[in-house]
Amino acid sequence: MWPFRMRADPDSEKTDIESNEDALLRASLTDNYMTREQAMNVPAFAACVNKIAETVSTIPIRLYKLVDGKLEEVEDDVRARLINDDTGDTLDGVQFKRALVRDYLTGKGGYAFINRSGTRIISLHYVKENEISFLFTSDPIFKDYDIMIQGIKYKPFEFLKILRNTEDGRSGKSVVDENSEVLSVAYYSLKYEKGLVKTGGNKKGFIKSPKKLAESAIKALKDAWHRLYQNNTENVVILNEGLEFQEASNTSVEMQLNENKKTNSDEICKLFNMPPAMINGGATEQDKTNFVQYCLNAILKEVECALNRDLLLESEKGVYYFAADTSELTKGDIEKRFRAYETASKNGFMQIDEIRLKENLPPLGLDFVRLGLQDVLYDPETKQFYMPNMNQTGGLGQKEPDSVQKEGGKNNED
Repeated sequence: MWPFRMRADPDSEKTDIESNEDALLRASLTDNYMTREQAMNVPAFAACVNKIAETVSTIPIRLYKLVDGKLEEVEDDVRARLINDDTGDTLDGVQFKRALVRDYLTGKGGYAFINRSGTRIISLHYVKENEISFLFTSDPIFKDYDIMIQGIKYKPFEFLKILRNTEDGRSGKSVVDENSEVLSVAYYSLKYEKGLVKTGGNKKGFIKSPKKLAESAIKALKDAWHRLYQNNTENVVILNEGLEFQEASNTSVEMQLNENKKTNSDEICKLFNMPPAMINGGATEQDKTNFVQYCLNAILKEVECALNRDLLLESEKGVYYFAADTSELTKGDIEKRFRAYETASKNGFMQIDEIRLKENLPPLGLDFVRLGLQDVLYDPETKQFYMPNMNQTGGLGQKEPDSVQKEGGKNNED
C-alpha cells in the first residue's frame, strides 16, 4: 500500500461556515443561553471583566532580542509602539488591549487586523468579535480556515488572534458560553429584584370569594390592583365583605436574596480565578498576589504567544520575543516597589540607573557595578576566586599564595 496520502486542495474543502447566526440559533433553542449583553448586566461579572481588562491594558508589552546568550530590549521597533501607544487606528494602545481582552473573556476571541506593507507592519486595527465569521474545512487533523468579514475573505496570518480555551485555533470559548447556568441564575435574580422595585415590593397573589363576582366588580378590582402595583397612585385596595387576599409569592427577605446575591458574586469570581475581595474591597497582599498569579498570568501568556506567532517574522522566531512587563503592577504601592528595588540593588540584580529608568528618572551615569567587600567572587570556569577585602586570589586544589603561607607560619611561631 502506498504509504503517503494525497491531500486535496484546502480551499476546495472549505464548505462549512460559522457565523453570528449560530449564536442566535442557540439562543432560540435554549432557554438558559446567556448573551454577552445579559451577562454584562450582572454586576459581579461586569466588575471581573472590567478589572481584568483594565489591568492588562496598563501593562506594557516589551520586545526582546537574544544576543550571544544575553537578553536585550529592542526599543526602536515599531511593533512595540503599535501595541503600547499608537496603533495607527482610532484606538490607542490602552484601548486596543482593553478591547481585545474584553472580547477574549466574553466573546469568541480578540481579533485585530495586521496592516502590512511587505514584511513591515504599518498599523493594527481592532475588529469586533461579532463581525468575524469563518470558512473552514472539516478535516480534524489538517485544520484550515479563512476569516470572513462582511463577505471579504482574509487569511489567518493577516489577523492577531487571542483565543480562550480554543480547540480549533480560529475561535475560543467565552466565560459566558461555558457558564451559562450560574450566570443565568444571577441575571434572573437581578430581574426579579427589578420587578420588586417596580411593584413597590408588593407580593403576588389571588383573591378568594365565597360567591361569584359580577363582571363589573371583577373589572373594578383589577383596575384597583393595577394602580396599586404601579406604585405611583393608590396604595390600598378595599376588599368588600367576603373577599380575601391569598399570598402566592415570598418576600425578598424570605427568599434570602441578599445572601444569594453574595454567594452568586463569589461563584462568579471563581470563574475568573479572581479573589472576591478584588472587586468587593479590602483585598490583602495575598489576594493581589493570587490575582496576578492565577488570573492575569494565564491571560498575559496567551497575549505573548499570539504576538510572537502573528507579529514576528519566521526568521525572527527563537531570537525575538514579546513579553509583558508586570513590574508596572507594583507602581500603585510605592513602599513595596522601593523595597523590591532595594533587594535587587543589594543583590546585584539591578543597578542604580536601571532603577531610575524604571521610575522615569534621568540616569546619573553610574555605570559601575557595586560589590560588597564581604563577598568572595568565584569564577567556575577557571576555578579562581578573589577576595576584595584582602585583595587576594586563589583557586581550588592549588597551594595558598606565599604571602598567606608566610603569614600563617609567623602566627604559628608566635
